[in-house]
Amino acid sequence: MPHDRSSPAARSLLAQLAGGDRRSIGRSGEVVAEVLHAPSLFKEVFDGLLRSVDPLVRMRAADAVEKITAVHPEYLRPFKRALLEQVAQSAQPEVRWHVAQMIPRLHLSQAERMAAVAILFRYLRDSSRLVRTFSMQALAELAEQDARLRPKVVKLIRSLVKTGSPAVKSRGRKLLTRLA
Repeated sequence: MPHDRSSPAARSLLAQLAGGDRRSIGRSGEVVAEVLHAPSLFKEVFDGLLRSVDPLVRMRAADAVEKITAVHPEYLRPFKRALLEQVAQSAQPEVRWHVAQMIPRLHLSQAERMAAVAILFRYLRDSSRLVRTFSMQALAELAEQDARLRPKVVKLIRSLVKTGSPAVKSRGRKLLTRLA
């Protein structure tokens, strides 16, 4: 169940994310559409990601937040600290791969960028191939934004292209072309 302090509308919105199994994103597409139509609902979905005790709700809220912020990255601004300090610590791979996708959308100070890079480097040791692949992608995007990161990230990606899974190798080659 979502946390107790939710409004009835939020509980209804988060209820759309409950049920089924981990192989399905459920009704997260409907939640995305609702939030894009009514941006004030974004906080409720982010709160579901942050506070729900239901792993399916957290997973689908992460999916919805990622899709919403692909269109409106500015919606993450008030939640930057919570994303980096709380959500990024999730043990749930489905949450971590969405966090990796969202990190490059944040406006980061130098200290925040270093914290984000540390998170992504930790994610590169994850058992989930998707978490590793999206983390490599995020590091490349951060390196495009900050030239000081580029040498370290290029070296890392070159290493991953040699040793990673087929998906990591393929994505890594594309990223190296972009970073060259």
